[in-house]
Amino acid sequence: MSKNVIRLVFISALVLVSCKSKKNTISLSKKKYVKTEKVVNTTKIKRTPKNASYTEVVAVYIDNYSAIAKEEMVQYGIPASITLAQGVLESGAGRAALSKKSNNHFGIKCHKGWTGERVYHDDDELQECFRKYKDPKYSFRDHSLFLTQRSRYEGLFKYKKDDYKSWAKGLRKAGYATDPKYSQKLIIIIEKYELYMYDDEVLGKKSRKKKEKTSNVKKYTVEKGDSLYSISRKFNITVDALKRYNGLDSNTISIGQVLYVHTLKN
Repeated sequence: MSKNVIRLVFISALVLVSCKSKKNTISLSKKKYVKTEKVVNTTKIKRTPKNASYTEVVAVYIDNYSAIAKEEMVQYGIPASITLAQGVLESGAGRAALSKKSNNHFGIKCHKGWTGERVYHDDDELQECFRKYKDPKYSFRDHSLFLTQRSRYEGLFKYKKDDYKSWAKGLRKAGYATDPKYSQKLIIIIEKYELYMYDDEVLGKKSRKKKEKTSNVKKYTVEKGDSLYSISRKFNITVDALKRYNGLDSNTISIGQVLYVHTLKN
């Protein structure tokens, strides 16, 4: 009888030791996870001046979020130029309704498994479910996780970190957006605002400058009373060509917006 008691005590002690070691393992893994999930603080957000031109709006947006885009590049390997260009395009440089009411800068829908807050917004279909964030910085982090944790985007990470053209085309091919001109629009934004310089900063490369040929490309700054039609007549091109050169989906333009009035090479 005493032998059975001793055996029972010994088995109980082994179980307690095993449970304690498991708890320690879980605790360590959690600490390690939190350490790698640092998100850059974006509390010092500059406001866009009233009556600012579209170019000024985009410049302020880039200034506000370039630091977090570079940090996401360091942690997840997504070019800062791509992150910023997508943010500009998807959120209308922070002015779109979705980004204003939900801090969603990348148009990421709820998808299966999303347990966070949500809002409903008309997109490809009426009242689709989109993710909502407490702060834009969490939208940037979720964008990084969205690309790195889905198998259909695996091919993107085979491209060089400074090859923004391949990344832009790869995003469209992988189905990030349904717009057939999505990659072209990203490339135009990156080159117009020289966003590739942020990639160079992260990679420690000598900053690239615009090629001299770029200065020969004709540009026009939209003035009060202008329309795509009047501008097209002024430069003897069609409205469709003007929209194609600038990646425009509609005829809406803003005072101060800079338009290319000649095709860009590549």
